[in-house]
Amino acid sequence: MAKNTEQTDTGSPKAKPSAAKKTATPKPVKETALPKTKVVKPKKAEPVTSGLKAVEPYSRFTDFDISLFQSGKHYKLYEKLGSHVVEYNGVVGTYFAVWAPNAQHVSVIANFNGWNRGSHPLYVRWDGSGIWEGFISNVGNGETYKYYIKSSTGEDLEKSDPFALRWEVAPLTASIVADTFYEWKDADWMANRYKHNALDKPYSVYEMHAGSWARSLESPDEFLTYDQLADKLVPYIQEMGFTHVELMPIMEHPFYPSWGYQITGFFAAASRYGTPQQLMYLVEKLHQAGIGVILDWVPSHFPGDIHALYKFDGTHLYEHADVRKGFHPDWKSYIFNYGRNEVRAFLISNAIFWLDRYHADGLRVDAVASMLYLDYSRNHGEWEANIYGGNENLEAISFLKEFNEAVYSYFPDTQTIAEESTAFTGVSRPVYTGGLGFGMKWMMGWMHDTIKYFSTDPLYRKYHHDEITFSLIYAFTENFMLPFSHDEVVYGKGSMLRKMPGDEWQQFANLRVLYSYMFTHPGTKLLFMGDEFAQGDEWNFQNSLDWHLLEYPNHQGIKETVKALNHLYREQPALYEKAFDGSGFEWIDGGNANDSILAYVRKGYETSNDLLIVLNLTPITHHGYRIGVPSRGKWAEIFNSDAKKFWGSGVENTEPVNSENVNWHGRENSISISIPPLGAAVFRKMMDIPPKYELK
Repeated sequence: MAKNTEQTDTGSPKAKPSAAKKTATPKPVKETALPKTKVVKPKKAEPVTSGLKAVEPYSRFTDFDISLFQSGKHYKLYEKLGSHVVEYNGVVGTYFAVWAPNAQHVSVIANFNGWNRGSHPLYVRWDGSGIWEGFISNVGNGETYKYYIKSSTGEDLEKSDPFALRWEVAPLTASIVADTFYEWKDADWMANRYKHNALDKPYSVYEMHAGSWARSLESPDEFLTYDQLADKLVPYIQEMGFTHVELMPIMEHPFYPSWGYQITGFFAAASRYGTPQQLMYLVEKLHQAGIGVILDWVPSHFPGDIHALYKFDGTHLYEHADVRKGFHPDWKSYIFNYGRNEVRAFLISNAIFWLDRYHADGLRVDAVASMLYLDYSRNHGEWEANIYGGNENLEAISFLKEFNEAVYSYFPDTQTIAEESTAFTGVSRPVYTGGLGFGMKWMMGWMHDTIKYFSTDPLYRKYHHDEITFSLIYAFTENFMLPFSHDEVVYGKGSMLRKMPGDEWQQFANLRVLYSYMFTHPGTKLLFMGDEFAQGDEWNFQNSLDWHLLEYPNHQGIKETVKALNHLYREQPALYEKAFDGSGFEWIDGGNANDSILAYVRKGYETSNDLLIVLNLTPITHHGYRIGVPSRGKWAEIFNSDAKKFWGSGVENTEPVNSENVNWHGRENSISISIPPLGAAVFRKMMDIPPKYELK
């Protein structure tokens, strides 16, 4: 995640946001159990210039709602708190509700009352919940507002709505009365997405940042809106064969250089890219194309912007009051108080919200390691042990378990994915077995070892052979996702291409074999945007990717390699059916350090689907190289990273190879093949495979 530490009140995006397209007037979501009240067809209310009415004491909360909220078990708070256009006693207006238990006074300040702090005070509930609420007539969708809060110490605060569904475009910070109604046309995907999100199905993720994937050719300083992005992104992902798109945080964040990881509006789509409905359009179009959508979610911290969550009612309401638990030293941000029931309900409601209202297919949870440990990035004396004397954050661990249980209870056909970099046990194991309950976990050790190995000159790789084979010792202890994420191509680390040693040809060949290794290694896959065509420079969030590089055959060759690997991955069950099962992998030869050659078998449910993978991690070509095979028969090469269409040298096994009764690598049968320089070759035993197998 981004480690930018600059905090601002207004935000300071360097790029000019484009104007959001107008959308049809949306319809409301029907609600129940609201006496004398109904949700009305949303319309933008004209600003009231005279005859202002007082706030009426109307509530949407039942006693049961309050009980759930106070116990931390209300997982749909977005249906209650915030601003909602309703009809009350025959009058159209907006109901406002905000949690500020330590406030002396709360009122709505907005365009319609000239931002007058005294004209529209809210009522505090009698039940001790700390919720202030009320109905204001003639206020509707499109109205900008904030809450004026006088704290218990007399401090005057003007705060944006934590539950606002839309915000002004930064650097402005007011909330906007809005709805998230959308006439979805993705019913087929939603009914069948369990097939796409299952742990024994292909799962290849394209990670991207909405603001810098592409920009307008005519106005490169302007962002694409969500719907403009859909028009370009959907056909590209279809072509490339990725199964899912992961959006870096798309929630409202005023400070653009944070990449979205410094969130202020947890329930609002980032307004610099358009409206909530435009984001829904993007999700819908991806679903209609058979592509899942994962959203980055950040429950680990939030920024100290004066208009947002920090000291919301003048006290440490959302953040932990103890600086040893409530302040993040790396990101200069604030850590949620996971032990406070109302805060847990806020966070879990937020997770459910994106799965519910935006049809997200999964949540990638950022910086989990920072949540799990009390001493994370802290020196001696800067943290306090838990009640057992350990460094585990028991409140955060309990929260993560409850979060995962809630998500899988409401949406069992989705996935939660942890960015977690430590050896914490059971991150992707069920809660009932003592785990945290995530569906998958990023395999950070594999990523670091792999990049370190491939950054080494091939001449010396034989001395580092253990780095490339070590991952298979622990590969099945968790449900691992193999990530080459945005964090690996920033802060002077260089692009994936520039990490590769050697001359130009060797750099590209190294990258092709690296991706081949990734796609044939057990686990699901994640690749950051630009990596798929060998972006030459580091990722720069201020600019579009360097799409012009695809005019060159070497970069086009990397793109074609990734495309072919995605299709290979999706079409070969041996590469995904047992991605998290040790019986799905078997070494043929993992010990040839001298030649830096790896040979292994990937297995699916049926032995007829077994694949033999051979990797040559040096630029030396081998002809007549003997490899033991799992069974006798005719083996056909179905993928070769050195193919000329990938800008390789063309050392391929163009005809099927008959096995021989020659004992090799402890196998009764073996084959003699050519192994390309810095290349990967994948073989499958011929059953119904034509001699010249070609990927679809």
